Amino acid sequence: MRENLHRFFRAARGAGVHVSPAESIDAMRAVAQVGFADRDILRDALLLTLAKSQDEKLALGDCFDLFFSQPEPRPEQPEANDNDTPPEGSHPPSPDATNEAGGGQPTEGLGALAQMLLSQDRNAIAAAIASAAGAASLSDIRYSTQRGIFSSRILDAMGLQRLRDDLDELTATNPSLAERLRAALEGLREAVRDTVSQGLALYAREEAENLRNDILRNAPLARIEPRQVEEMRALIRKIARRLRERYSKPRKRQRRGHLDVRRTLRRNAAWGGVPFLTAWKRKHRDRPKIVALCDVSGSVARVSDFFLLLIHSLHEVVDDVHSFAFSSHLIEVSDILESNSPEVAMAEIMSKVGFGSSDYGSSLDDFEHEFMSTLTPQTTVIVLGDARSNNLDPRADILRRISERSKRLVWLNPEGRMVWGFGDSEMPRYATFCSVVRQCGTAQQLERAVSDIVASYQ
Repeated sequence: MRENLHRFFRAARGAGVHVSPAESIDAMRAVAQVGFADRDILRDALLLTLAKSQDEKLALGDCFDLFFSQPEPRPEQPEANDNDTPPEGSHPPSPDATNEAGGGQPTEGLGALAQMLLSQDRNAIAAAIASAAGAASLSDIRYSTQRGIFSSRILDAMGLQRLRDDLDELTATNPSLAERLRAALEGLREAVRDTVSQGLALYAREEAENLRNDILRNAPLARIEPRQVEEMRALIRKIARRLRERYSKPRKRQRRGHLDVRRTLRRNAAWGGVPFLTAWKRKHRDRPKIVALCDVSGSVARVSDFFLLLIHSLHEVVDDVHSFAFSSHLIEVSDILESNSPEVAMAEIMSKVGFGSSDYGSSLDDFEHEFMSTLTPQTTVIVLGDARSNNLDPRADILRRISERSKRLVWLNPEGRMVWGFGDSEMPRYATFCSVVRQCGTAQQLERAVSDIVASYQ
């Protein structure tokens, strides 16, 4: 039963429910208390111990219903001998029942699978399929192309080879019974295919999601299809959560610093070097501060959407974040992003400054006159844009002053490097005043860029 729970935890992870080792232990303790007899109580116990949000509760409930829709594997029984007595409550099949299973034809000498199919005991057949699925490691299925392989493994574990021998023998001695057995075998194959399909739905979702995320991570953000927008937003949230987990713990650990061994030994010389009093090395670290300027004109609006979502999902790592959006003029959008859902926030931002013709010079001038005071020597300024100013004055002098007042100036350009400087692109001129210039047209490149920026404060 513990192995069955482990398979359920794997299926739950594939359904998008984060199940940590500690949570799985809590769930197993809860199951040990409530047991498996009442499926409703078991379902509630697992939902209470594993689900941490309403979405996870819905996903886990669907996963539970699908996982426990099949009978549990039967425990293996020791082989009986002539001196064994049947266990209490069991009813061995009578000769009449055996003959009835064969339609008045004797079935002695047939294998266990043949007798089970001829008896048409659906519960026994379903339990045998579940046991064979466990023996065939159905929980390892990952791709739809593996359906045939696992179906064959399950049938082999059930004794398909002996069944074929029985069919050959019956074809020669009892054609009518052989025909019944052959029809029952086709029904068994169909049931095994259904079991494998259920296993694929349970255990392959995580692999399929990982494959889909890998494709999305490397897909150009500017060419994401409308049906993929929500998937990309979910991926960006996962990236933000991963960055928070990666960088929040080192910050907490570094508040105290590292042990200064030499000072500790000198301080405790009076006690024979026993470290009653400790001394710590503390390295001064700048307080993280980020100012993000995002071009939301028509050509890069989609990229800015995902970038702003990622930046404002990192408040646990970077406490001070100011975000600005611009096309022909610039406005601050920090409050809009923090107080609304991504969809509502981006709709409001686009209604104010989005989808216009980009004018970097005018937008930089707005920033210098209204928001230059937000910059300090600890500030990292991030500019996301294609640097195409429609042949207007780029005001590179303002970008130089922004660079001089901040710690670093990072430019993330969603266009390929091959087109920088061609047409109305002012990227070579702007790059002169930037600490870092990177191509950032995919989610993977975006994650790496933000990760490097946050890591500089660790």
